[in-house]
Amino acid sequence: MTIRNLQRLFAPRSVALFGATERKGAVGRVVATNLLEAGFKGPIMLVNPHRPEVLGIRTHSDAAKLPQAPDLAVICTPPQTVPTIIAQLGELGTRAAVVITAGFAERREAAGGELQRALQQASRPFNLRIVGPNCLGILASGCGLNASFAHLTPRRGNIAFVAQSGAIVTSVLDWAHSRRIGFSHLVSLGDMADVDFGDMLDYLANDAGTKAILLYIESITQARKFMSAARAAARMKPVIAVKAGRHAEGARAVASHTGVLAGIDAVYDAAFRRAGMLRVHSLDELFDAVQTLAMTRPPRGDRLAILTNGGGIGVLATDALVDLGGRVAELSPETLEGLDRVLPPTWSRGNPVDIVGDANGERYSDALSILLKDRGIDGVAVLNCPTAVASSEEAAQAVIDNLGQAWGPTVLTSWVGDGAAAASRRLFAERRVPTYDTPEQAVRAFMYLVNYRHSQQMLTETPPSVPEDFTPHIERVRQLVAQTLAQKRVWLSEPEAKQVLSAYGVPVVATRSAASPNEAALLAAEIGGLVALKVLSPDITHKTALGGVALDLAGPAAVQDAAEDMLRRIRQARPDARLEGFAVQPMVRRPGAIELIVGMSNDAQFGPVLLVGHGGTAVETINDRALGLPPLNMRLAKEMISRTRIHRLLRGHPGQAAANLDAVALTLVRVAQLVIDVPEIVELDINPLLADPFGVVALDARIRVERADRPGTERLAIRPYPKELEEPVPLGDGRTFLLRPIRPEDEPALQAAFAKLTPEEIRLRFFVPLKTLDHVTAARFTQIDYDREMALVLAEPGLAGKAEIYGVVSLIALPDSERAEYAIIVRHDMIGMGLGILLMRRVLDYAVSRGIRQVYGDVLRDNRSMLKLCSVLGFTQERVPEEPEIVRVTLAIGPKP
Repeated sequence: MTIRNLQRLFAPRSVALFGATERKGAVGRVVATNLLEAGFKGPIMLVNPHRPEVLGIRTHSDAAKLPQAPDLAVICTPPQTVPTIIAQLGELGTRAAVVITAGFAERREAAGGELQRALQQASRPFNLRIVGPNCLGILASGCGLNASFAHLTPRRGNIAFVAQSGAIVTSVLDWAHSRRIGFSHLVSLGDMADVDFGDMLDYLANDAGTKAILLYIESITQARKFMSAARAAARMKPVIAVKAGRHAEGARAVASHTGVLAGIDAVYDAAFRRAGMLRVHSLDELFDAVQTLAMTRPPRGDRLAILTNGGGIGVLATDALVDLGGRVAELSPETLEGLDRVLPPTWSRGNPVDIVGDANGERYSDALSILLKDRGIDGVAVLNCPTAVASSEEAAQAVIDNLGQAWGPTVLTSWVGDGAAAASRRLFAERRVPTYDTPEQAVRAFMYLVNYRHSQQMLTETPPSVPEDFTPHIERVRQLVAQTLAQKRVWLSEPEAKQVLSAYGVPVVATRSAASPNEAALLAAEIGGLVALKVLSPDITHKTALGGVALDLAGPAAVQDAAEDMLRRIRQARPDARLEGFAVQPMVRRPGAIELIVGMSNDAQFGPVLLVGHGGTAVETINDRALGLPPLNMRLAKEMISRTRIHRLLRGHPGQAAANLDAVALTLVRVAQLVIDVPEIVELDINPLLADPFGVVALDARIRVERADRPGTERLAIRPYPKELEEPVPLGDGRTFLLRPIRPEDEPALQAAFAKLTPEEIRLRFFVPLKTLDHVTAARFTQIDYDREMALVLAEPGLAGKAEIYGVVSLIALPDSERAEYAIIVRHDMIGMGLGILLMRRVLDYAVSRGIRQVYGDVLRDNRSMLKLCSVLGFTQERVPEEPEIVRVTLAIGPKP
């Protein structure tokens, strides 16, 4: 439902409290006091059937007796009363409620679950939005609303904090109060019967009073909605998250606390990264990160120079930097020469730049000014430890005096100590210079900035086109999977798994099946040369551990002997295992090839998750892997690979040529597409996948299948490219174009198409003169969320990014998913061929299929051809009072709500 009626929650005109009381220590009394004392300007109505007044205010016996329908209801009554109250409020016209009451699904009992379902059923007919149940409440400082039983009312600020746990919210509120940190919103979501993290991200992303969004997440619901909302919000403002339950023990605690099973932590990490969110691991880090982002700009890269008056703290900072994945900046010859001129002979002559313990303000200033001019430095951590021979405060002022440039490295500081550092820290705070208690904290803050910049770049980076056009044999794979399920099997045999991979263009070693040792020998004779022999059993997935693999077998006799020995060993070790024969394949000799693993598994919350890492028999021991969510393109696949330790080997080193990274990435892209196309696949391993300069080849593979519980692509956290919308469009001149959804790879083609527009076409489409379509804008148009937006391009057949584009129509749904704005442009040399009305009809058909009720657009009053087209299609037209040159066109396309 996203943001529909959330305005009633966070900016209500009136509030009613159910369960108001004067009983000391009662939640109803604390909430009533908070509501009355926080500065809310609208009517506050108290409901209590047993008392005529509470806290000096007249009460009402029930919802029907209220003088008006409240925008927001806050409910603190016993759990069994809540569904009835919600239904009564819905009938009155209330559209938002905070249910503080506990005793619902978090009890993990049937009665609690039934009560929560009754609550949801009562609210649904009225689109009445619910925060909770089992929550602390909500606080919105912009309208003076404290609808919670928190012990403090927050200062007004521009940070929003959202958590499931009320205890976390009160702890953060207490922590922030002593540090004079304010909030725009504090929200405790509780059991998330309705409003969840996805809804809050959508609402806060569009809230002008919120500059940063902080999340404390125990678990999420509706992964696709969360991912769409997080990706949209992260493009607009920093979104920083702490995920509780990182380890198995913590995850169990989370499950018992929220009633929702926590997902594997590494999967959350992959999801946050894909969404462009910054992840931290504690509340201290959360506020350090937002403070750092608020005070300084992200650096150009990850190269840090460390300027210090103490060698020890410089070493600590260096260790922290390397641990966190940053790079120690290499000082240029010019920088070294400049430092030599201003520093004593005993300085360190390297990075960290140790300017010796007696360094005064002038020495700090001279050294910092030189470092700030070095183009090989992205950031400078300036450190100081107190000494009796130099003033720390003077050094701090010297640092401040060197700042203020709009360009150059990012500067962070750490004045170590307590009393001696206090004055310097106040100076930095007054001048909004980031400062931290320890060198490690300063380095960590630098890496926050690095990671945030990287996540923002990832959101807009243009992916390269897939190296070759490829059409998988989908039906062949579906038939094989259906056959496996019909035979009541869950594992494909190795030869079958390799057939599936081959159908998707993944190079495999030709593998044949034999029912007996004798057949295996005959196949070895046909293959010739050295062969590998593997047991086939649906009950044995790790063959090597049971002696189910024999390599380098020469000749039929050796194969037969090995097969017979293999059977004896396995029957003794696993008498219960079903043995179906053997796989026989030629030995592959790829000297210097690196063993990788590429795989997929299903996460309970995020659906299919992809994996790449160090492969081979010790894959679990080495534990070097990176996770990602499908769908993938070449850029995302390469980013996944870059997060593994084995990536360094893949890049090559002296004596070892680099592996073909494009081939590895392409394998990931194709496995991702396989998972998208065939929802019955629930587990897949390619191990090992050999990679070398000549490409890749899969030596072994296994695939597990089960009947799909959700149709099509619904199980995916990110909606993939909707290939079903592709349509050939024959033109009157004999050419055939392709109407298809836009792809991220289309950015160069879109910029080229824009360059061919006339100034008048640009004015009519964009309302302002534009000379070029810059990268950020083009990326925003091409890198869309197919679950919320659609853009159809009319292009020549061919690879995305290389095929010329002649027309585009787009549709962007508002977060309420009921209204959507369209935009269209057709190149001037294609006018008069009926393409404009074709594009409009197709995008309107799409809007209907997505359940959108109304499509609208803004058209310049002098754009007569567009207004005429809208009239033909049935759009109504009206003036926009504040913009007389604009006509708002609107078309109702679905039933009225």
